[in-house]
Amino acid sequence: MKLATFNINGIKARIDALPRWLADAKPDVVCLQEIKSQDDAFPREMFEDMGYHVETHGQKGFNGVAILSRLPLEDVTRGLPGDAADEQARWIEATVMAARPIRICGLYLPNGNPAPGPKYDYKLAWMARMEDRIRALLILEEPFVCLGDYNVIPQAMDAAKPAAWTEDALYLPDTRAAFRRMLNLGLTDAFRAREQGPGHYSFWDYQAGAWERNNGIRIDHLLLSPQAADLLVEARIDREVRAGDKPSDHVPVWVELAA
Repeated sequence: MKLATFNINGIKARIDALPRWLADAKPDVVCLQEIKSQDDAFPREMFEDMGYHVETHGQKGFNGVAILSRLPLEDVTRGLPGDAADEQARWIEATVMAARPIRICGLYLPNGNPAPGPKYDYKLAWMARMEDRIRALLILEEPFVCLGDYNVIPQAMDAAKPAAWTEDALYLPDTRAAFRRMLNLGLTDAFRAREQGPGHYSFWDYQAGAWERNNGIRIDHLLLSPQAADLLVEARIDREVRAGDKPSDHVPVWVELAA
């Protein structure tokens, strides 16, 4: 099973490019972030015609996450547990009914800037809630994947110019510590399990020629439970998508699981 994450930075802006990538890459399941669309405005028929089941958790003009799956989905839930007052559409879960069922958690973690401040407090609180959800899923001892735009630069090698990010919410010590706490629960960073060293990025800003200069950062991640990590075959970043027509500032990241 090929499982991908892709922050599309607006479904309307990517209405042509996304189907082209799906046709070329042929993921079985893809979790989308920043669909920036309410559920009833999402162009689900386009993807259903391509053979995908579609589940969305949308929000007008901001945030929003979705799951496209060629395989049946069961037990779909929306919203990260732990704060009933949180109205931001950033989390969607479902079980993919593959030969070996896989629970997937599609997420769009808060940016947190400017930091310090309320937005950064929200980011850290959200990460603490996510950690609680991971702990609950681990108790089940079943394969699951948390995938999406984490807005976290885990290590210096995950940025072309780490010194430029030292005061940014994506790279502050508390952010990276919260990310490490998730990994330390027993999760595997799928990409780093297959590829080490610097120079591997999933985001390039639209400004200052970041793409042309390869001034990127790696902030889109797939974290695997121990049972999912046992199924890992491959993990890659589809870097070339950033050079396409009307690209997102992110590119897809995917894993292949023996499921």
